[in-house]
Amino acid sequence: VYGDGIVEELERRVAGLLGMEAAAFFPTGTMAQQIALRCWAGRTGDPVVAVHPLAHLEVHERDAYVTVSGLRAVRPTGEPRPPTAEEIRGVDEPFGTLALELPLRDAGFVLPAWEELVEVVEAARERDAVVHFDGARLWECTVHFGRELPEIAALADSVYVSFYKSLGGISGAALAGPETLVAEARAWRHRYGGQLFQQWPAALAALDGLDRELPRLPSYVAHARVVAEALRKAFTAAGVGWSRVHPEVPHTHQFQVWLPYPAAVLDEAGVRLAEETRTTLFRRWREPGPPGLAMTEVTVASPALEWTADDVTAAVDAFLATVRELMNGDGGPAPQGGQALP
Repeated sequence: VYGDGIVEELERRVAGLLGMEAAAFFPTGTMAQQIALRCWAGRTGDPVVAVHPLAHLEVHERDAYVTVSGLRAVRPTGEPRPPTAEEIRGVDEPFGTLALELPLRDAGFVLPAWEELVEVVEAARERDAVVHFDGARLWECTVHFGRELPEIAALADSVYVSFYKSLGGISGAALAGPETLVAEARAWRHRYGGQLFQQWPAALAALDGLDRELPRLPSYVAHARVVAEALRKAFTAAGVGWSRVHPEVPHTHQFQVWLPYPAAVLDEAGVRLAEETRTTLFRRWREPGPPGLAMTEVTVASPALEWTADDVTAAVDAFLATVRELMNGDGGPAPQGGQALP
């Protein structure tokens, strides 16, 4: 009730996992991020946030940090990758907070090398800025960095983590950091309407995710690399004119796939394949670049661990056969056989 009981238990658990003094539960990550940035702006006296233009703050939150909290952004780089230390040092005006999304989802779930991340944080400190990690997917970064969660989180002054993106929870997020910051964030959470009467279903699902999914994430990351390589080889063997799996070796258990067909055709092919063969290979496609060049995001989770490279190849062949039928105006049935890849 109003954040006690099982919600408090979850907060203590998250703070311990991240090696932080305290954590506060939030109904959404958007709220957690806005409040973190607002609190840091008040403490540093600087409303400027250094943030990548592809970050969740910029792309998926309707400019909330600008319109709600009166902050503004500077952009260290426009390249589709995390910023470098040199770029942080080269920002031509002061900023109070550096916000880093780990991994940078809209660039392909990409991460810097550990040494690069350390250098970026040091560069921000040289400029008297605090560091906030948008760690919605931080849970699965340990494999790429070769570091445990407390060591990763220790680089930042505050960290936001999600309970549904990787852990399979219902909803919700946590903001972790110093006790004084978290106490202030709780006050703003109330003002923002986040002090819900009961949140135990989301908290219970989050605790279950920490018990069940968190230990399995390294196996998902490892198998994502098997799936990604199989996809690349299958596209090449099938004679697809241009295709890309990005990154070629996934940094987490998620990555992008690009194909030279309209998104609507790929969506229809995916639906037909699912209906006719009980095989689900890809989810929704979109065209964020030139028309006719489509991208989808692949997540390798528990059900996909059953898939071998041969299974992936067979599913790709069936999928592409359906795509070609649609492109040729055939509309005939897709090949039979297959499994379900989430």
